[in-house]
Amino acid sequence: MNLSSLAIPFVDRPDTTAAFSMPNDSTAPRSSSTRVAGYLSKGLERWRIVSCLLPEFGQQVRLRPGRSRPVDAILGWGLKPTSVKARRLAAKRGVPYVAIEDGFLRSLGLGVHYAQPQSLVVDHSGIYYDATRPSDLEQLLNEANFDDAELERAARAIARIRTLRLSKYNHAPDRPLPAADRERILVVDQTRDDASITHGLADAEAFRRMLACAIDEHPDAEILIKTHPDVIAGRKQGYLTDAAVHPRCRLIGEDLNPWTLIEAVAAVYVVTSQLGFEALMADKPVSCFGLPFYAGWGLTRDTQTCDRRRRTRSRDELFAATYLRYCRYANPYTGQVSTLEATIDLISDQKRQRDRLAGRWLAVGFSSWKRAFVRDFLGPASSVRFTPHASPGDDEAKGCDSLVVWGQKATDTVRDYCRRHGLKLWRMEDGFVRSVGLGVDLTRPLSLAFDARGLYYDAHHESDLEWLLGNAEFDPALLARAAKLRERLIALKLSKYNVVAAGTALPERETIGDRRVILVPGQVETDASIAQGSPVVRTNRALLEAVRAERPDAFIVYKPHPDVVSGARVGVIDDAARQLFDVEARDADILELIDAADEIHTMCSLTGFEGLMRGVEVHTHGLPFYAGWGLTVDRLSAPRRQRRLSLDALIAGALLRYPTYVDPESGEFCNADTAIELMHQQRARQRGLSARVRFYRLYRNLFSGRV
Repeated sequence: MNLSSLAIPFVDRPDTTAAFSMPNDSTAPRSSSTRVAGYLSKGLERWRIVSCLLPEFGQQVRLRPGRSRPVDAILGWGLKPTSVKARRLAAKRGVPYVAIEDGFLRSLGLGVHYAQPQSLVVDHSGIYYDATRPSDLEQLLNEANFDDAELERAARAIARIRTLRLSKYNHAPDRPLPAADRERILVVDQTRDDASITHGLADAEAFRRMLACAIDEHPDAEILIKTHPDVIAGRKQGYLTDAAVHPRCRLIGEDLNPWTLIEAVAAVYVVTSQLGFEALMADKPVSCFGLPFYAGWGLTRDTQTCDRRRRTRSRDELFAATYLRYCRYANPYTGQVSTLEATIDLISDQKRQRDRLAGRWLAVGFSSWKRAFVRDFLGPASSVRFTPHASPGDDEAKGCDSLVVWGQKATDTVRDYCRRHGLKLWRMEDGFVRSVGLGVDLTRPLSLAFDARGLYYDAHHESDLEWLLGNAEFDPALLARAAKLRERLIALKLSKYNVVAAGTALPERETIGDRRVILVPGQVETDASIAQGSPVVRTNRALLEAVRAERPDAFIVYKPHPDVVSGARVGVIDDAARQLFDVEARDADILELIDAADEIHTMCSLTGFEGLMRGVEVHTHGLPFYAGWGLTVDRLSAPRRQRRLSLDALIAGALLRYPTYVDPESGEFCNADTAIELMHQQRARQRGLSARVRFYRLYRNLFSGRV
């Protein structure tokens, strides 16, 4: 079919270029900061990334009935039915209509379930799936030149998307199809009257021709017909539901990761589905029976032609135009503009966390304030039942496959319960970059660690973190990301708790002279990390005695643990121990102390890990998770830890791969890169202790008799 003979009704719009350079109420050009875009859709108000992904407009405002406000453009959702009013309003006012659509790598969950998008398409001349007229993407593919660096970037991104098995939506389970004894061909059905079908110059007959062609061209193959789950359930209509009567055709209606299907077949047949473009990424032959955005460029076998599409493009050029130039990316949790690569990182991290924690959980012994966030950390593919009892009843295990407790609450009774009921036992603890504020003050965490082997601070047994550090492959991209994360943490001066410090700084270096400055971080002496990770030196005083004995001439700075300073935990040293150090930096910023130190000596404090990230020599008197990998000076041996790690590999395992991160506002999974930006934003808004924290501390201390 040739487009010149086809006309599809559309609300005409004024010339876009003229409208943007010459707004209708002025003869002088206006800068992007003064341009205003109006919109009618509630959806545009719902998605947080819209404002930061429209730099051509300084302001976006919702237009309400009965109010007339001058605007330079009208925004709407592509060619969806909901955009009809917006397009008519643009024509009436004589301003451009700017089409917005979800990007090609959108989110973990579905938009209909209100998952925040991470990419958008903004098109000033059309929209990518409308083959009846030009779009910004079509113009790019006709006119743009791509240098070697951009094409290499495109090739790397394609390889990562394939390896990580990402698609537009990433909610579907990733499980392989049963093995087949003959070749398979994939035919992709779509929901009836989808906008991409009608504007892709297709109809019901195109689907019938597609199926017939696939059957005829592959007479010995099994024909897999992927249709929407809602079609199988009867909630929507498709085009190929009746094809199941053919002996070689098999309907697949369940949600599956598209890569499961693509990798199982020898060829792919589509009308306009985006799955065809993903098949091109996998180097599969693709036949198109409509005109999707990726047809007409010499990469697909096409049944229709488009005279406007004048060039032959390589796969990498098509990807570069579509994913790198046309699509725009932003982090919906931080509200910051992003990149394709960072979006791949974020969605793949969300997907990995979701898949790891998918299942039916029994959460034992959690306080009410922890229950408020545990559900979010277990993710959208899980269900959780809470029980306050340390020894749950047998009925409570029904329908569950995993049991989780906090930290050391995995008692022998709990272990026996899991064995009897066939439950997988998990322990939960705070992550290493946790929050702006102390957990003991009931500050909600942004990160938690779920461990099915043990606990990261228990040196007696292997944990998931220890296994990860000892066995996982850290590819160059992950190590580069870890290095960037380390640089960002240092630049933002972020640590585990990020408590506002107002203490005095250390004496001037001239006063200290040439003595080595040694930082000794105190710990909560009743904490399980000491009992399980520091079998020899077990108290703050014993640690100070050991350091003074080894470094008699050093300038020793002792920093008490924040929970001890707040009055909530045990660890206050006696007067005799105060003779062992030179300065007690009670309220000083821990990161300033790390920066001033020549050495850090610790039992198993996280301060040692933070010191490693900042290039400080770290001595361990216990066996924290970061000891035994060749990065620290260790007093104890760790026979299980034989691998030598780089600092970035340690960071990749401990911060990027091991913890689970959640955005506190949306309750959705995020990742380490996002979490540190959120903490930075939270800390910038914070002005000292809140009234809630001050009141809670007073209540807690009165209740425990410490005031």
